[in-house]
Parts: sequence; C-alpha cells; structure tokens
Amino acid sequence: MTDTILTEKIGDVFKITLNRPEKMNAWNTQMRDLLIAALDAAEADAGVRAIILTGAGDRAFGAGQDLSESKTFDTARTEVWMAEWKALYARFRDSSKPIVAALNGVAAGSAFQVALLCDLRVAHDGVRMGQPEINSGIPSVTGNWIIREMLGLGRTIDLILTGRMLDAQEAFSFGLISRLVPADKVQEVALEIARDLAAKPPVVMKLNRQRIAEVTQAGFDDAMEAGVRIQCAAYATGEPQAMMEKFLAARAAKKA
Repeated sequence: MTDTILTEKIGDVFKITLNRPEKMNAWNTQMRDLLIAALDAAEADAGVRAIILTGAGDRAFGAGQDLSESKTFDTARTEVWMAEWKALYARFRDSSKPIVAALNGVAAGSAFQVALLCDLRVAHDGVRMGQPEINSGIPSVTGNWIIREMLGLGRTIDLILTGRMLDAQEAFSFGLISRLVPADKVQEVALEIARDLAAKPPVVMKLNRQRIAEVTQAGFDDAMEAGVRIQCAAYATGEPQAMMEKFLAARAAKKA
C-alpha cells in the first residue's frame, strides 16, 4: 500500500492510520480504496481480532471529503462517488471484528460518519465532531441516517442544518464519544479497549456485529439509494461546486 494509509499489527490488533496530515486526512478516492483494502486484509487475517482506526498528526482524525477533488464533479461522477461511499461504509458494517476509533483531532463530515460506524470512540478534550457539509453545499444524506440512528431526529436536524461542530464535552454527553481521556492517552486507551475486545469470544462478537448491521440495514439501504438521487440533484445545479470553490479560495487567502 502507499503511505496514504498506514497499517500496523500489534499482537491481535490491526491498527490503520489515515495518513494525509497535510490535508487533515481528508478523503479522496485513493484513500477510500486503500482503507477498504486495509479492512479487507484485517478481515482475512485469522490472527486479527480487533481493529483501531486513527488519523496521522494531532489536528484531525479526518476533515471529511477532500473538496479539491469533489469540486470538479458532475452528476455522472457524483453517482460513482456515492458507490465508493457505499462500498466503504458496507465494509465497516460487515466487519466480523470490532473497530475502535482513536480520535486524535477533528472528525468532520464523512469522517464523523466513519467514526460513528466504528464500535467505540476514544477522544480527548480538543476533539471536535460534526456535520458541516451544508457549508460546502453538500447535502447530508448518509450523515442524516447515521446521526439519526445515534442521536434521534431532533439533534440530527440541529447538526445538519446548522453545520455546527460539537466540542468533546457535548459529544461525550451525547454518547458519541465512548471514552474521554487526556490527549497523550488516546492511542494507549484505544489499544487497551481493542485488546479487551480482541479477547472476547470471536463467534459471538461476529454475531453481535452482524445483528447490529441487520437492525440498521433498511436505513442504510435507503440512505445510499437516496444519496445518489439527492447528491446528483445538488451537483446538477452547480451549487456544491461553487460553494467549494469559494471555501477553497477563502482558505488560500488566509494562507497567503
């Protein structure tokens, strides 16, 4: 694999690191594909009993979609893009092995959603989480589904319409963060939890995760079908592309 995704086996724990720190670990197609490959490798390895997912650096677990990629999309590419997300999210849902997110910084947009697809989340007080996609002109469809599953409709409406980011204390109070620890303990505690999960009986672990996927399958299927329709409708107007260009220009001006 390229260094976009780093992997390390620590006993019976498989650690995956999103490694684009210069982009705050923002997703592009290559990273999504390599993450699926890493999760496939963990699934196929009988010696792996648990997985940790984290981000490189201390700024971000993941900033969400790389806007420099998606600002060029037309409706045809948008449909392919949604198929890429469906494949990635399904890989998380279908894993027979528990997945712990070690949140080292911001988890925004689709990275927030991926964190919620993990079974447990370890974070520190500096972590911020949320669904700011509306600010980039991107509708929240898969985000709407996973946040609603976790928080209910009222809080989902708040997050997706305002685009606000939760600080760690609010996210912890909502149950989105499983363990809140000092920043220098996030990786250590995530490994402790992963090792504890790895020691559980593997058959019942697999069956428990399978059942969780089953009871949320209808919502997942609906979100993925609606995602194609809604994202294509948005991109056909040109609004997401224009909003992303505006955002990227403003960011470039700040750096100048």
